[in-house]
Amino acid sequence: GIERIKQILPKNEKIENMIKDQNIIQNRDNQFSEIVLMIRRTKSTVISMANTALIDLYWQVGKYISNKIAVSEWGDGVVKQLAAYIEKNSPDTKGFSDKNLWRMKQFYETYCTADEKLSAVLRQISWTNNITIMSRAKTEEERSFYIMLCKDEKYRLHLPDKALLQQKLRDIYDSEEEK
Repeated sequence: GIERIKQILPKNEKIENMIKDQNIIQNRDNQFSEIVLMIRRTKSTVISMANTALIDLYWQVGKYISNKIAVSEWGDGVVKQLAAYIEKNSPDTKGFSDKNLWRMKQFYETYCTADEKLSAVLRQISWTNNITIMSRAKTEEERSFYIMLCKDEKYRLHLPDKALLQQKLRDIYDSEEEK
C-alpha cells in the first residue's frame, strides 16, 4: 500500500504530507471505532440492567399479589382495582394493566420453586420471552430449555418451536452418547 507508493514515487513533500494525513485519518478512525464500541457495550449493559430490574419488579409484584390472594385478603376484582389505581396515580407508568398484573402473579407462581440457577437466568431474558415461554411451554423441562436457549443464544422467541426443541434435545442426546 503506502510503503509501495513511497518506493515508486520520487521524494515529494506534498505526497509525504498526504500520506501522513491518510495515516492520521486511519488512526483516528481506529480510535473513534473504539469509542463507538465502548458506547455500544455500555448501551447493551444498561439495557440488560434495566431488564433485570424490571423482571425483579414483576417478580415482587407477582409475589405480593399471589400472597394477598392466597390468604384471602384480595379477591380477583382487587387486581383490576390495583391496575386502575396505578394508572390514576402514575399515568406515565405503562405495563401494569390488570392482564399484566395477572401475568406477574403467574410468573411468580410458575417459577417460585425453580432452582437458583434458573431463577437467575429468568432475569437475563426479556419479559416478552419469559411470558411466551411460561404460557406456551407445557412442562418444567420445556420451560428450562427455552429459558436457557434464550440466554445462551440471545433468542427472541415469539412461539416456542416444538421442532427446534426436539432437534436441540436430539443434538444434546447425540453429543452425550458420543462421550
